[in-house]
Amino acid sequence: MLMKRKLFLTIVILSLVLMVTACASQQPYLETFDSPGDWRTGSDNDVEGDVQNGVFDLLVKADDMLIWTTAGKEFGDGVYEVEATQIDGPLDNGYGMLFRVNDETDDFYLFEISGDGYVWIGRYLNGGDDEITPIVSNSWFESRAVTIGYNNTNTLKVEAESANLIFYVNDQEVGRVTDDTFSKGDIGLMVRTLGAGGAHVQFDNFSVDPIK
Repeated sequence: MLMKRKLFLTIVILSLVLMVTACASQQPYLETFDSPGDWRTGSDNDVEGDVQNGVFDLLVKADDMLIWTTAGKEFGDGVYEVEATQIDGPLDNGYGMLFRVNDETDDFYLFEISGDGYVWIGRYLNGGDDEITPIVSNSWFESRAVTIGYNNTNTLKVEAESANLIFYVNDQEVGRVTDDTFSKGDIGLMVRTLGAGGAHVQFDNFSVDPIK
């Protein structure tokens, strides 16, 4: 099932969590979401997340909550890319990708944008219980690379080679950093509400091209 965290509160893991054994992959990966595959799905009073009509459809109904789902894979160096489209809800939100995820400890890099044109790039330790650290800028920063509003698809891309990380939105670089905290792991999708709930985002075409 989906992973969720009430912001500033303790983590809650939905019951009946799907346990998937991650396997290292050095082959190109493309998820078109024609079927759920190993991606976690589920719904309750706070969230609805499912694969339907060729997209991963993720609705966060609760206020101030971060939701993420993972693929059950493992990747190292590579070019990570995903398409994200907000279709409803407040534009003051966050949505995007996770990479180099440790599903056992909930450690990961997070690259997200907002519906009103901002970017946040950083790392989470223990899903944010232990540490939430921006690694590009000091917090959210505005970027003209983000296409704002509803029903506009933004493409998020990360070139991750060892500790060198370069981030793009719609093929425009929005940041780069050297950070060696995490070297490999799973991939994921995320949506979070930064106040009122109702953020509704659809994801498609998540690809990973290994760097040889």
